[in-house]
Amino acid sequence: MAENDNVRGGFLGGFLIGSVLGALAGLLFAPKSGMELRAELKQKGSEVLDEASELYSEAQARAKIILEEAHRRAEELKKEANLQLAEARLKAKEVIGEARAGVKKVKGAVEVGLEAARQELSKGERKDEPKA
Repeated sequence: MAENDNVRGGFLGGFLIGSVLGALAGLLFAPKSGMELRAELKQKGSEVLDEASELYSEAQARAKIILEEAHRRAEELKKEANLQLAEARLKAKEVIGEARAGVKKVKGAVEVGLEAARQELSKGERKDEPKA
């Protein structure tokens, strides 16, 4: 879209410059008195100025629309990013909670296993002790 606007802007600029040069050439080579020539130059200059002003206004309006669209899209992306960040944080909290629960389970199982091993060791030591 931006490329299309550049082509259109280049075409319009070229057209405007060509029009001005053509009008000036026509005026300068036409057999007219100085007063008539000055009046016609003034009129053509005014027309060119009006066209240039109109082109500038159109370009300014297009730029404003593009800027507003870019701003709107940036806000949408910002909201989407914040939503995804919140979801990621929630998921991370869930994973951390699950990991902590798993660690507690493993820790409890290890403690039970250690206690069982201690009891087995103490039973084994009692069997090996000489009877008096």
